[in-house]
Amino acid sequence: MRPNFINLLFILALLLGVTACFCRSDRDAISNQPASNQSPDAPQNQSESVARTVKNNESTSNKKADNGDFIVAHSQVENARYAEIDRQVKEEKLLEKAADKLNRALILPHDLTLRTKDCSETNAFYSAENQSVTVCYELMEHFYKTFRANGETEQAAYDKMFDAVQFVFLHEIGHALIDTYKLPITANEEDAADRCSSYINIEELGDEGVRSVLAAADAFAIESKTRTPDDRQLADEHLLQEQRFYNSLCMIYGSNPERYFNFVTEGYLPKERAARCPGEYARTVESWVKLLGEWRKD
Repeated sequence: MRPNFINLLFILALLLGVTACFCRSDRDAISNQPASNQSPDAPQNQSESVARTVKNNESTSNKKADNGDFIVAHSQVENARYAEIDRQVKEEKLLEKAADKLNRALILPHDLTLRTKDCSETNAFYSAENQSVTVCYELMEHFYKTFRANGETEQAAYDKMFDAVQFVFLHEIGHALIDTYKLPITANEEDAADRCSSYINIEELGDEGVRSVLAAADAFAIESKTRTPDDRQLADEHLLQEQRFYNSLCMIYGSNPERYFNFVTEGYLPKERAARCPGEYARTVESWVKLLGEWRKD
């Protein structure tokens, strides 16, 4: 691995993912499917009408009071391996710019901190105690090694690494929003955070977001082959990696079955599950649009 593998591109990609979450971007015409195969071009996301209808029905009079901000906290980097990117992040004020865009998009009842750092562990997490979202530099390394070990070229591993980290970061943003807004989640919160990330990626970031969900699905599939679930993993609040893989594919397929028909024809997604995915995805979109509606500034 290159000694300077952590570079400015990661931070830019990460911040673009975060700051674009709630400001719809233009969508490029590309195709996506698992394991780097290509699917034919097809019509755009069919669920857009669901989200648009819900948004148009929202009343601005129900907006919450804005008593907080997304803020940035910098810490001293401990590992010299990450010193250069840490310096660039601070000098370019990248986190500050991201926080500014988020503050213009979302209402907060209290401050919520964003940070990137070396953590001495492979992780990304939301802390309810500190009301903060953290992405560890070590997480990048994990994804890079995972994709390289699966036979990806160096460039492909870099690209997938960026995409997978975006999915995980938005997963943690999902936890932050659930806790900060006291959202009524009636099932497993880890699954809800995954679906929040899928919703934001697919609905708000278009094809770039689909790549992010696909990269995460690939990572889940690869990781599932390297471990046999024990009692600790079965009891954990996170779903098994195999389940997260199929759930991620279901979200993408459900967003546009015509475009992603090959998920079924090539055996990635069982047809019995695929038949339920359009309704499953539409309910996910409608739920998150309603849950976040009163907290949007637009």
